[in-house]
Amino acid sequence: MGLKAAILPVTPFQQNCSFWWDEASGEGVVIDPGGEVERILHALDELKIKAGSILLTHGHLDHAGGATALQAALPGRPPIIGPDERDRFLLEGLEAQGAQYGFDCRNVTPDRWLTEGETVRIGGEDFAVLHCPGHTPGHLVFVNEAMRIAIVGDVLFQGSVGRTDFPYGDHAALIASIREKLLPLGDDTAFLCGHGPGSNFGQERRSNPFLRG
Repeated sequence: MGLKAAILPVTPFQQNCSFWWDEASGEGVVIDPGGEVERILHALDELKIKAGSILLTHGHLDHAGGATALQAALPGRPPIIGPDERDRFLLEGLEAQGAQYGFDCRNVTPDRWLTEGETVRIGGEDFAVLHCPGHTPGHLVFVNEAMRIAIVGDVLFQGSVGRTDFPYGDHAALIASIREKLLPLGDDTAFLCGHGPGSNFGQERRSNPFLRG
């Protein structure tokens, strides 16, 4: 018994929508529902998860595009929480951005913005909120140091880092976020990222080409 997690890649971007829940109670959260809401709802039913909130790491359409529709479809309309308010402009432009990619998504107005220093409840456990800008201005990471696990969105990947070739991107800020906030959490801290397989900070510190030197 304890915290459980599952991943459902969604949208043509194969974004890792994830489910985190307490095995005993079934209480849980959905993190980064980028789209394909019917598949997400089916997964929640299959896993017998009662989603009490929807968490967003950042405001890109492949992470947040399905949040409003998912909220409307779930019993009790669980709150949408996060990201940092500096991603407001992205969440307010989701419908326009989705139209460019042929995505059916809605703009998002979170019920609660998050800032660094707060905590969020994920599957019955407290996760610290870290502000890790660079990929987007308001990108957040959720960390439970006791369990040695982090949910990093598009900040860091296995063998790579998040894109910063947007008008609002900042590569130096991204690398600083990784070096100053994530790597100090310890080599044995595992992470789930927004696309592809996860890793741990030790492996990336040693072998990620973007973190050498």
